[in-house]
Amino acid sequence: MTSSTSEPRTGKPTVVLVHGAFADSSSWNGVIAQLRRDGYPVIGVANPLRSLHGDAEFLRDVLDGVDGPIVLAGHSYGGSVMSEAADGHPRVKALVFVASFLLDEGESTGELAGKYPGNELGSALRPVPVRGPDGQPVDDLYIEQDKFQAIFAADVPADAAALMAVTQRPITGDALADKATKAAWKTVPSWTVVTQQDLAVPAEAQRFMAGRASSTVVEVDASHAVTVSRPVAVAQVIDEAARATAA
Repeated sequence: MTSSTSEPRTGKPTVVLVHGAFADSSSWNGVIAQLRRDGYPVIGVANPLRSLHGDAEFLRDVLDGVDGPIVLAGHSYGGSVMSEAADGHPRVKALVFVASFLLDEGESTGELAGKYPGNELGSALRPVPVRGPDGQPVDDLYIEQDKFQAIFAADVPADAAALMAVTQRPITGDALADKATKAAWKTVPSWTVVTQQDLAVPAEAQRFMAGRASSTVVEVDASHAVTVSRPVAVAQVIDEAARATAA
């Protein structure tokens, strides 16, 4: 991982991208390519997916290592992490939630995912018992590979979706149950990309969270894997957030 200090100085903020569950930083590749063409320094963070607060502490350390202003974008559970991590951070100027969660204090990712009908992800998850950092047993959650495209990436070509299913990174059940203690969207301007064909975070849930946050909403006809299927549209919203908060 490198900080923006190794990037050419462009006068633009550094864009920090946070992936969610069942994905990795490569899920942002198309977005990264567009942002770099537009002159933005970019960092793709390897989200640990172990616990909400531990993941947020890790992201906070990454943010502390970035020089200059930051636009922070999170996909899915990555939004839960970034809102916790960015609270009170002086260099985070904008938040971009992409098919994502905007948790309030006391809410969990799992709770908000099931708030409205249309979530088909839960029935497709396969738990694998593992030992957590403290040695206690926890469940790592995977999406069943034969259900991955239909639920997570319906508008991604079949060969690419098959690779995503094989390389998916699991999240612990505890991370989805952890309750937020901070909500950076209350003090930092935010944008939300609502995915209209989402079967993991229903569009209605995304609209509810964006509405109470007074977030600027851009709706996209896409699946949950919008960073893969519609990377230019996602990059355009990030660029809009960067321009709007440049002053």
